[in-house]
Amino acid sequence: RIFVLGIGFFTLCFLMTSLGGQFSAKRLGDSPFTIRTEVMGALESRGVLRRMSDMLEMLMKRMDILARLENSTDFHKGDEARFPLDRFQPAAGLMERIQAIAQNVSDIAIKVDQILRNSLLNGKVMEGRRDQCEVPRDPKYPDCAGKVEWMRARWTSDPCYAFFGVDGTECSFLIYLSEVEWFCPPLPWRNRTVAVPSPPPPPRAQAAFRRDLARLLELIGTGKESLSFMKKRIRHLAQQWLRAARRLEQRLAGRQRDQKHILVHIGFLTEESGDVFSPRVLKGGPLGEMVQWADILAALFMLGHSLRVTVSLKELQSHLGVPPGRGNCPLTSPLPFDLIYTDYHGLQQMKQHMGLSFKKYRCRVRVIDTFGTEPAYNHEEYATLRGYRTNWGYWNLQPAQFMTMFPHTPDNSFMGFVSEELNQTEKQLIKANKVSSMAVVYGKEASIWKGKEKFLAILNKYMEIHGTVYYETQRPPEVPAFVKNHGLLPQHEFQQLLRKAKLFIGFGFPYEGPAPLEAIANGCVFLQARFNPPHSSLNHEFFRGKPTSREATSTAVFQVSSQHPYAEDFIGKPHVWTVDYNNSEEFEAAIKTIMRTQVDPYLPYEYTCEGMLERIHAYIQHQDFCTTSSLPPSPKTKTPAMQSPPSPLALSPNSTHLVWSPSAGWAPQAWPPVASLQVWVSEPQHTCTETCRRRGLVCEPTFFRFLNKEEVFLQLSIACDSTEYEMNHLYPAVAENVRECYLQKEPLLFSCAGHHAKYRRLCPCRDFRQGQVALCRDCL
Repeated sequence: RIFVLGIGFFTLCFLMTSLGGQFSAKRLGDSPFTIRTEVMGALESRGVLRRMSDMLEMLMKRMDILARLENSTDFHKGDEARFPLDRFQPAAGLMERIQAIAQNVSDIAIKVDQILRNSLLNGKVMEGRRDQCEVPRDPKYPDCAGKVEWMRARWTSDPCYAFFGVDGTECSFLIYLSEVEWFCPPLPWRNRTVAVPSPPPPPRAQAAFRRDLARLLELIGTGKESLSFMKKRIRHLAQQWLRAARRLEQRLAGRQRDQKHILVHIGFLTEESGDVFSPRVLKGGPLGEMVQWADILAALFMLGHSLRVTVSLKELQSHLGVPPGRGNCPLTSPLPFDLIYTDYHGLQQMKQHMGLSFKKYRCRVRVIDTFGTEPAYNHEEYATLRGYRTNWGYWNLQPAQFMTMFPHTPDNSFMGFVSEELNQTEKQLIKANKVSSMAVVYGKEASIWKGKEKFLAILNKYMEIHGTVYYETQRPPEVPAFVKNHGLLPQHEFQQLLRKAKLFIGFGFPYEGPAPLEAIANGCVFLQARFNPPHSSLNHEFFRGKPTSREATSTAVFQVSSQHPYAEDFIGKPHVWTVDYNNSEEFEAAIKTIMRTQVDPYLPYEYTCEGMLERIHAYIQHQDFCTTSSLPPSPKTKTPAMQSPPSPLALSPNSTHLVWSPSAGWAPQAWPPVASLQVWVSEPQHTCTETCRRRGLVCEPTFFRFLNKEEVFLQLSIACDSTEYEMNHLYPAVAENVRECYLQKEPLLFSCAGHHAKYRRLCPCRDFRQGQVALCRDCL
């Protein structure tokens, strides 16, 4: 009986487990695309119930045989003394229980059969719905019909549509366009749970200044020479970053700083963009971009933010949540990053793979852009109509989302980089060891030296010339024999060479790299060429396609007056000399004067570790491009009678410009603060950048919205016979000869750059912190 009971119990457990597995293996999903599969799978469960009933019937027959065997033998008599019979159910009782179980299973089979028949019927109804959906006519969704038509023809063009359940039926198109994208209204027969108000998000973690850079080196990863270069630079400057972070932490005095989740995607290092930089690291560069990226990573990490670093497209897709396919569908989940730092290559990759999500999240992007992108080139429609369209630009971002290596234009944000900072002891030691007759040439490629023989011969009369030109053993570089070429030097050896040299001389290229600032910081005088005529896209291939006019004219021409305009404009003599190399007398006179001039090592504060930390901290805390202020609506009539709120601006005490009125009674939540605003009128053919600089100020494009009003013209005593709103990167402005005033219609075109002989522009200016042109005095 024990044996029989065990066999029966084991059989029941096995059958119930099999039945449960059949039911659990096929779970009805939320998607209507699984209905047919589930209904067909249920037929298997019906077969299991039948098999279970048959096995129970066979078990009953075998139990009957065992019962007859028990009555005809004395098989159990020897065991009755040790195991009383009353401890076991009689065989007849066991038979009754098995019969009851078999009857229950039979009843269950009948009920399941009924349920399955109803499911099949409902499935056919649902299938009919899937095949018979009609495109809704809802004025709130005007693009729905067109999008459905597109899906009919192109839904197989990208596997991501199938990933989201599109199978070629009308209903699957409408479900996708209403639930994944938002071009169609929700379908009424779709099961949708009532939206429950989500709980408020938990308080953000606070960013804490870090005390160690080891974790950052792990995040950067390995496998590329460019990454190794960046990690070496971070290690070399580690102590300076740590000291600068401690100083800034003390200055901020415990202010609350939300920790941001930041993705850093260095697009130009991905294989998909060609990664032309990594193979050239060991051959001399260019290294300027990698210097800047290394410093950006160090600054973000030291400020205490959460970082992810990618240099491959696969990693980018994984971090963003890109669905499988070719990038036409939105992301599978909300973007997990508050900010994304990338470059033009990365920006293109994000747009290609994020689908509609790119437009939604592009306000979180910060583009590291060496030369800058001005508003006229950034606005796609305007750039196309006016001839400003280039190989880059036309992204319709806020211009301040582009972050430059130098403060080229106030329209963009100045990101910068750092140079090694010396203490007083090191500065005195450098001055004592300077060799007044030693010059180092700026340029690690042999092509830079070609055509420079004339002024190299003049320089060689007074100074010993050193070079750092890359060369292979079997092919020495084509440089004059009197030049002492060291080949490519590690960073610390190059620094030692600069600390001995008196002069660091540029031959006109590369443009605006970090090396001149490093040389000036190590006590060198930087001598560079003045370009006459200025270099531009019209006379130099290098500048062709650059999305900036560099404040030159109102036409799409990029112009640079010297090899390093920042050094010329923001540092100047005695540290920086800019001369015409085609004038032998001027060039030779400059060499003689430089040899007699004593200079101290000098580094602008904005290029120190603390200066960069301060600047990036301010950007992260205050720059918000996802909530923008709207421009007042365009007037319906182009007359001076348009109505608008009173201007909060007032004439300054000397009546030369406008300032924010203390009696305005309100101040918007603007950054920079409006208290730093001054409104000046430019001269014809002067940019706003130049107009503000002549008054010791900086043009601030975020303030344009406060002076884009007719009342401002009246306050400045400018008579307007007519006032019109138009798209033009020079507006607001006045054409005084015809007494016509113009206001800006498109906020993305507010620009500090550009000028025209016809217009005097209204220019928003602000003050700035000593040594930190990117920030006003109260901006920190």
